Amino acid sequence: MLTLIHDYWQFLLIGEYPDGPLGGLALTLAIACVSLVMTFPVALVLALARTSTVSIFRRIATVYVYLVRGMPLLTFLLWIYFLVPLVLSHPITPFWTLVLAIVLYQSAYLSEVIRGGIEGLPPGQMEAAKSLGLSYGTTMRKVVLPQALFNVIPGIVNQFTIIIKESSLGSIIALAEVTFVAGRINSFLLTEALNVFFLLAVIYFIICFSLSLAVSALEKRVAQGRTNVEQPIGGELVPNV
Repeated sequence: MLTLIHDYWQFLLIGEYPDGPLGGLALTLAIACVSLVMTFPVALVLALARTSTVSIFRRIATVYVYLVRGMPLLTFLLWIYFLVPLVLSHPITPFWTLVLAIVLYQSAYLSEVIRGGIEGLPPGQMEAAKSLGLSYGTTMRKVVLPQALFNVIPGIVNQFTIIIKESSLGSIIALAEVTFVAGRINSFLLTEALNVFFLLAVIYFIICFSLSLAVSALEKRVAQGRTNVEQPIGGELVPNV
């Protein structure tokens, strides 16, 4: 195992870079970061549509969410890999194929996390904003979303953990992320499959476990933030001033 790490650590970390394209663990993290950044605005729009008072927006978003959540990510990946180049009459790289698949897929899940944060706020805040003459858009932008997004920060980080694991599907389309690199190392050695894929499992465990600890810490911070915002006085919750 130590010999394997000594001989191939750089290949697992950055692939063939700088003599070739970036790969390995660095590419896996790049895929996850780009995917999450692109997923967030799509998920936010879906969450707002799901909580909208306009029925047509709510229905379209609901159909999309239930349709996507009813199919595996691999289906989206293969659709995009084979269909998008035909529609655009131009090939797209494996990197953007995987990122697009993750964005379309994870936006449905992350939108439900954000929707839960929005609907978890006391309804009296919307009523108070209306009584002050604030429009729906202003209320959502300045009153509801700042609180809702703060409350769901742990859920967003948790989705980042999921995206890291889902990026392993890039090996199916020959994207040189860490799983694909591990497969290449195994093809070089032939007799070290157990050690190679055990090391791959350790890499994923370290990353995902570290993010899980971060989620737990964030959940405590969010809970503490809620406690600081509102304190019980006389049996009722009032803002902390």
